[in-house]
Amino acid sequence: MKEYDVIVVGSGVGGAITARRLAEKGARVLVVERGDFVPREPENWSVRSVFFEKKYKAKDSWLDGHGNSFDPGMFYNVGGSTKFYGGAMFRLRERDFEDLAHKRGVSPAWPYRYADLAPYYDKAERIFGVHGDDRLDKSAPWRGTPFPYGPVNSEPIVEKMAERFRRHGLSPSALPLAVNAPPAGTCILCRTCDGFPCQIAQKNDAETCGVEPALATGRMDLMTHAFARRLLTTADGKRITAVEVDHAGTVKQLSAPLFVVSCNAVNSAALLLRSADTGAPEGVANSSDVVGRHYMVHNQTALMGLSHRVNSTVFQKTLAINDWYFGDDAFRWPMGQMQMLGKLQGGMLTANVPYLPGFLGNRLARHGMDWIGLSEDLPDPNNRVTLEGGRIMLSVTLNNMDGHIELVRRMKQALRKAGYPIVITKSLVAHATGHQCGTVRMGNDPATSALDSFCRAWDQQNLFVIDASFLPSSAAVNPALTIAAQALRAADHMLASDLA
Repeated sequence: MKEYDVIVVGSGVGGAITARRLAEKGARVLVVERGDFVPREPENWSVRSVFFEKKYKAKDSWLDGHGNSFDPGMFYNVGGSTKFYGGAMFRLRERDFEDLAHKRGVSPAWPYRYADLAPYYDKAERIFGVHGDDRLDKSAPWRGTPFPYGPVNSEPIVEKMAERFRRHGLSPSALPLAVNAPPAGTCILCRTCDGFPCQIAQKNDAETCGVEPALATGRMDLMTHAFARRLLTTADGKRITAVEVDHAGTVKQLSAPLFVVSCNAVNSAALLLRSADTGAPEGVANSSDVVGRHYMVHNQTALMGLSHRVNSTVFQKTLAINDWYFGDDAFRWPMGQMQMLGKLQGGMLTANVPYLPGFLGNRLARHGMDWIGLSEDLPDPNNRVTLEGGRIMLSVTLNNMDGHIELVRRMKQALRKAGYPIVITKSLVAHATGHQCGTVRMGNDPATSALDSFCRAWDQQNLFVIDASFLPSSAAVNPALTIAAQALRAADHMLASDLA
């Protein structure tokens, strides 16, 4: 059996970027992935295949807090959910790392500040080839280096809308995007990006920016179709000795000096809880009883502004509005962010609204301008992941909705003033799992956190958890870039302290 320095469980953004950094610095790494590669094929860009047939989604079933089964919409494949994301790569704002008062509570401080992560944000943006320009974003944090590439330009109809926003006092800014638009690459800026896998590999995701470069070093191996059943510990529970995996029907125990869990916020928590044993009776990394707790997922609403004009935009996801991120004169608490969605197509609407006639869905899509509002939900210990008869149970009660309601109200007014008199909204919070985070939180106190500030487990010093689980708060922006930046920071810590 080949010897490895580190075993990484999961190939999403946390696992893939950790593996790349370690392999490039000389470590021998094995990545264990429960799924397989997403094939590059014509169906990648098919609305029917992706949204109706759900060809690439995992056939998984969880329980909600009432014991009812639901489809969580998971993707288990190399690159994780980034294969299907829209490429939005935001930094958290400086104040997001500090105690931040909301209408319904306080978002807790992180164990470090923005300045500690800023150099790694710079590196992560280079790895993902981010296109952007945040000079018009009033909430944007300071940066050490410019974006690697300038922004993806808005098409005429979107730019006209942006100009109308500016006329009414708003400051729309460029959405930071991890796509290989020229001059970086050959991205064709198509209408099948947000929610679709990229058939031509020009969306910068965890596979193309993490797994592939790591494999190219010759020091990383990838084991697919390998489901991690549990982590095994020493008798005193102080170290991980192996990960037990079901590899294509055969149960194996894989060992290394260091282990990294990167399965996503729900599945990482579930793996740690499944690993309960004599030495770790409440589950691995869980002497504080926080594993599985504080689940967050953003309060989210989709908006479609309608007008008599046909929206002929092809690549629509280019703008964000952060004017209300930390509140305004009328509502002094944080509200969150608005960002454009990829252009919705008729079939995408009817796939998710089953009673909407196809002809009406097509008509709405032709005339619609599509946005999504993201607001911070607060870490509640009773919003949690547990195991019920071996199945994942996700119990969630919405919180901190005041700011989100105000955000959506302001955006509806802004769209109407910009020439979209009808605005349709749809809440996206029911059984939401996109942007999941917080279930294996990091902190400075072992009594109230599972991980230290480098994502090392307090209980088992040779275990790291590096995915959205570690976030102490959700902020109100997409988490992918923050996960990547923290993965680089944690990997450098491993190289200095464990692999020197």
